[in-house]
Amino acid sequence: MIKHILQRFCSTILLLLGVSFFTFWLMHATPGNFFDSLRLNPQISSETIDRYEKLYHLHDPLLIQYSHWLINILHGEWGYSFYYNVPVTHVLGGRLFNTFILSFTSLILTWGIAIPLGIIGALNRNRWVDRLLSTFSFAALSTPSFFLAVLVLYAASRWGILPLGGMHSPDYDDMSLVGKIRDTLLHLIIPASVLSLASMASLQRIMRGNMLGVLRQQYILAARAKGLPESKVIYSHALRNAFNPLVTLLGYEFASLLSGAALIEIVCSWPGLGSLLLTAVRAKDVYLVMSSTLLAGVLLVIGNVLADILLTCVDPRINQVSLRGMK
Repeated sequence: MIKHILQRFCSTILLLLGVSFFTFWLMHATPGNFFDSLRLNPQISSETIDRYEKLYHLHDPLLIQYSHWLINILHGEWGYSFYYNVPVTHVLGGRLFNTFILSFTSLILTWGIAIPLGIIGALNRNRWVDRLLSTFSFAALSTPSFFLAVLVLYAASRWGILPLGGMHSPDYDDMSLVGKIRDTLLHLIIPASVLSLASMASLQRIMRGNMLGVLRQQYILAARAKGLPESKVIYSHALRNAFNPLVTLLGYEFASLLSGAALIEIVCSWPGLGSLLLTAVRAKDVYLVMSSTLLAGVLLVIGNVLADILLTCVDPRINQVSLRGMK
């Protein structure tokens, strides 16, 4: 397992380098930079702007600028945010935590609801329950998340039962610990539910298809012929094998939630990485965009490695195949 993780880690370094260089090139390929707007400010002298450009090698060719940024990253220096006028790490810290809360809550909702719904749909194939779940999944997949978020926010504004955007209420600092947790959970309901809906519908359909395929296998027929209880056949034999292919989706699901949360964060005014990245791109804040992109790539790698580890724990046959390959 350790050797496999190291191999995956080494193979993803080139991918992260390629993604970071492509992002760096795109930021420089578009016209203008952050200092163009500063030159219009009469309170900022041209000498100050020239000093910043020399400090961050902005007059050098693209490859040299990228090399300096990469060397600084290896030394733990993520750069400076010109828009916020603070180091990039100070900006990313709180926003990353907020996005993680939203994405993790959505991930729990997605897997906690989609897997049981997929099992129910497979066990009630072509019945009214299965048809109802199929209609729900089709509608959820067909509706854009940001449009659904607008509809839910409009309904919440009419009913007045949930907060309309943001992460905290204005009097959040004056609340007790229990009150702060309750306030955050109330603000989480709309963005987390909307973000998880499409993933929930897709995962439910995949789980239903996997479960139906496993239930047709001969070992399931043999288990039933032996007189095993139906619950043991379903949950001890069929479910484990039907769930294995879904584990590989966990890493991609985690990364897609982080990237898909961007629009939901903007619509719901959630102070996460999505709104931060949009502001950084519009302001041409190069180092903030680069750090956010690199962070998303690292999270994707971590998600894939976790999926491999979980798949090995769930399916012991993978270890046997790996040992045969090593021999």
